[in-house]
Amino acid sequence: QVQLVESGGGSVQAGGSLRLSCAASGRTFSSSAMGWFRQAPGKEREFVAVITWTGGSADYADSVKGRFTISRDTAKNTLYLQMNSLKPEDTAVYYCAARRPGYGGLSSRAHEYNTWGQGTQVTVSS
Repeated sequence: QVQLVESGGGSVQAGGSLRLSCAASGRTFSSSAMGWFRQAPGKEREFVAVITWTGGSADYADSVKGRFTISRDTAKNTLYLQMNSLKPEDTAVYYCAARRPGYGGLSSRAHEYNTWGQGTQVTVSS
């Protein structure tokens, strides 16, 4: 069973940091680009960050550039999102997602990801 499980969410004050993890199992994700998306209450799911299958390239939403860093450990089949200088507007449920095997390029389009985690809540208070 292909599965992505996020962890590391929680509550933090503005300016603080959190590190999200996403453990992948059920198949190898080494040839898949992987990304993070988020959804705030009453809003649509939005792209946050993506990393190529090699880990050599990444892309970010403008709203998180310079504050968030995406990385992956292919040997551990784990994806990470380091979030610094958090703002109240970062409050959302964060989801990790993987593209199909062989689709290792960057994409910010949610419909191009076929495997999703259950999400982890991040709450930033002012």
